[in-house]
Amino acid sequence: MLNRVFQGPATRRFFSTVVVARRHRDAASAITRRTKMSAIAAMSSTGSIVYDHRRLFSASANQEKMVQSNPDMFCRQCEQTQHHFACTTVGVCGKTSETSALQDTLMEAVKAVSLWCVAARQIGTVDPQLLHEANKWTLQATFSTLTNVNFSDEAIADYIRQGVDLQQQFQALGLSVQEPQLANTNWASIQDSIEELEEYGHAHSLPKRQAAMGNDDCFSLNEIGTYGLKGACAYAAHAYQLLGTFDEEIMKDIHEVWAKLASNEADTEGLLQNAMRVGEINARVLALLDSAHAEKLGAPEPTPVRMTATEGKAILVSGHDLADLEALLKQTEGKGINVYTHGEMTPAHSYPGLKKYPHLVGNYGTAWQNQKFEFAGFPGPIVVTTNCIQIPRRAYKERLYTMNEVGVTGVKHIGSDRDFSPVIEQALEMKGFPKTVEPAKYHTVGFNHRAVLPLAGKVIEAVQSGALSRIVLIGGCDGTQWDRNYFTNLAEELPEDTLILTLGCAKNRVIHSEKLLGATLANGMPRVMDMGQCNDSYSAVVVASELAKALNCGINDLPLSLALSHLEQKAAAVLLTLLSMGVKNIRLGPSLPAFVTPNVLNVLSQNYNLMPTGDVQEDVVSIMEGK
Repeated sequence: MLNRVFQGPATRRFFSTVVVARRHRDAASAITRRTKMSAIAAMSSTGSIVYDHRRLFSASANQEKMVQSNPDMFCRQCEQTQHHFACTTVGVCGKTSETSALQDTLMEAVKAVSLWCVAARQIGTVDPQLLHEANKWTLQATFSTLTNVNFSDEAIADYIRQGVDLQQQFQALGLSVQEPQLANTNWASIQDSIEELEEYGHAHSLPKRQAAMGNDDCFSLNEIGTYGLKGACAYAAHAYQLLGTFDEEIMKDIHEVWAKLASNEADTEGLLQNAMRVGEINARVLALLDSAHAEKLGAPEPTPVRMTATEGKAILVSGHDLADLEALLKQTEGKGINVYTHGEMTPAHSYPGLKKYPHLVGNYGTAWQNQKFEFAGFPGPIVVTTNCIQIPRRAYKERLYTMNEVGVTGVKHIGSDRDFSPVIEQALEMKGFPKTVEPAKYHTVGFNHRAVLPLAGKVIEAVQSGALSRIVLIGGCDGTQWDRNYFTNLAEELPEDTLILTLGCAKNRVIHSEKLLGATLANGMPRVMDMGQCNDSYSAVVVASELAKALNCGINDLPLSLALSHLEQKAAAVLLTLLSMGVKNIRLGPSLPAFVTPNVLNVLSQNYNLMPTGDVQEDVVSIMEGK
């Protein structure tokens, strides 16, 4: 049992546990929910703050005054938000107040269309093609509002116009809809004026919606659900790119959650359940994406990736979308152009359907936040398929291309037909790398659950013999702050008999460590296993679930600790998935989300022991003690 390859049957077993958990959620967690609600209610009434940490900032009087003074923008969806409070003039990411307002308008349109989709499914006689287009638009429009995805005001306005068209088609059906005021908003009258669309966004900014709800803790739960569902929609968009179809049950649930989030009702219990539902939805989305990758490109397998340059003309691909990379590899075949991956595309080398192309020669660079320097030094065109993109420097802007939901004003965009002709032409015109760098350096990717689970017997034997003291998952989103070095230091300070699993762009804080390079455990297993993209978080869930079954214990009883680097909305979705599974003792850093109120944080801390990252040495001691 321990050595089987985890494929279809085990996936179905995992799904069955999720389904059973959902069926019995009300009965099994009624006491827990009442406890949580009582805790929030008590704390709200007393104003006390039980949980305190130097990285948790509460709104000061000056900050509260800033909110009341109607700032140019108010965005706090990412971990790097200004002063750990909110970006109020321009985003740390570079987003302008105008772009922020348009994104606020777009998200109101997403909620409105979702309300219509819920109503349409209830009557069951709506044209399936209309629902298909609404599904596609919901995912793509939402994805465009994630951190470091789209900086083009015109592109965002175009998504709004597409939403208006869908709204009008649904209105023509004469359906009865919840929240009719929002669902019937007359965006059509202002859709041709970007300035008026911006004004609508300012009028429905986060502080105004928070004031309309009238309860900061409830609005915090609304934001948690919102940002988590944004991440889940992004993952679902990746799956659609591969499959060209939707899981109708997933889309039904996504639209129902957006419909709930459209309400200003201060429904504490309902909003908490909604947030946990987002985690459950995201678990199914990640499983779908994992299956789609393996179905289309073959099961990932451990593969050494060249991390140094090869002589020749070159194209660089960044982002996450493997279907786009496959299309580029097909179009560049036989043209004398080498293709390199960057950032979260590195795990692409582990898929048989991609590594069969000999001109996929290696990886260039590190994580997304270093692109302004790394892209400038790359001697060829660069394609960014998904997040994360930064507003480019002039040094490489003319050879930068975006795709899908990604957009930057003045940057060339590759359409849905995936015609890479202009990229190929530019690559052929440029010099490329003048020589091959030797000696070459390599990094091994591909420790997907299909590769790790056959090693379960060795892992368990090592645990039982004392050769393996603990498994530590270090993953998530990377970022620019100096204190993200915590994750490097944590990995390097862990005892040599610990196994480190890593994934997401945060793995760059681990895989480039000279101290850990080539490290092995006493039984010969590699000490660091790269499980893949943040999209591959499902692999970690599967490995933990199967190890717990094999050891006849719960996930929280495993010799397993989690340290997650939080930045944007995909990380929020993954966190909610872990919490919905009941996973405890997660360290989250380098700072805690600005949109979580102290009262809500106290509940998460008390019920899940969710904690901020702290001093590395102290955290290592606690981790090794299972705390």
